[in-house]
Amino acid sequence: MKHIRYDNLTSAVTKVIYGAGRQRVENERWVLFGSHYGFDAFYCEPGIKGAHEKGGVEGEVGRFRRNFLTPVPAVASLLELNEKLRVWDEAEDRRRISQRIRTIGQDFAVEQPLLSRLPAEDFDPGLILTPRVDRSSLVTIRSTKYSVPVRFINRKVRVSLRATEVRIFDGRTLIASHPRSVARGGQCVQLDHYLEVLRIKPGALPGSTALAQARESGEFTPAHDAFWAAARRTDGDADATRQLIDVLLLHRTMDARDVIDGIGAALGIGAVSADVVAVEARRVAAERSAPGWVRPDCHPGAKADVLEHRVLSLTDPAAVIAGLPPDKRPLPSVAGYDELLKHRAKSSPTAPVKEQVS
Repeated sequence: MKHIRYDNLTSAVTKVIYGAGRQRVENERWVLFGSHYGFDAFYCEPGIKGAHEKGGVEGEVGRFRRNFLTPVPAVASLLELNEKLRVWDEAEDRRRISQRIRTIGQDFAVEQPLLSRLPAEDFDPGLILTPRVDRSSLVTIRSTKYSVPVRFINRKVRVSLRATEVRIFDGRTLIASHPRSVARGGQCVQLDHYLEVLRIKPGALPGSTALAQARESGEFTPAHDAFWAAARRTDGDADATRQLIDVLLLHRTMDARDVIDGIGAALGIGAVSADVVAVEARRVAAERSAPGWVRPDCHPGAKADVLEHRVLSLTDPAAVIAGLPPDKRPLPSVAGYDELLKHRAKSSPTAPVKEQVS
């Protein structure tokens, strides 16, 4: 068992037992964490008595705080702060201590092979909870509601409550992930979780909380709004909303960039069909995956000599008409059939009807 020295951090130590040496009451999750990674925590003596045990750790913490955290950085979230810390840590790897020949990163590279290997499976540091999904497809965690896909209504799920994230599982399968909210009575919902229900009840979409949060987060883009508006002009509210939901379902299997480009291509030819968006999105995805791909509209003359072949949905009359070239053929005529009827009338005069006598 390896020993790692700690200064009685509150996230690990529930209670310091004074007068009993280094005995501590440890947090249950901390015990599981140490068992998973195979180390034993060695706790320093509190106060002046254990000051010599901490070495230069506290001095290094103070130096880092003065250099990088003074003044306190302004960030929008813990994720942004963690990203800043990662950049600063990489900068520290390039620093030399005093007159040493190697940098901190180079010295660590020498020692790294001597460290124990990590376990094959990661440890889940979150608090495990098992709430039940309510009729609105929400689970309540610490007075905040989080959405899951509607097929899990009235089922118990497993939740990993982390510092910045809430991860929700059905068994071992991850079914939803949300940034953790600290607002009491708040809601974090994802539009994708309700698409199957909204397709049956399209009138519930415009005023839904899920749509409002999708717009706020940027997942529901102006391209989606433009497609929805164009579809409503031709198909009416209900059918237009169903077409929009079919487009949103494409995001489950396709890259968001490709779907949005597919929407733009469909609107460019006047087609408000999810089938057309899917075909155009796949075409854009295939072009992007091709080696040496360059965006076709990056230069005004880039498409001057390119003949594009677009596949249209035969189930959408508007899409078919918009994608066809102008028809220059004359209108059909039945004049020839009229002539035939005239000839038939002349060659077969009406014969007298003979009475049948029994």
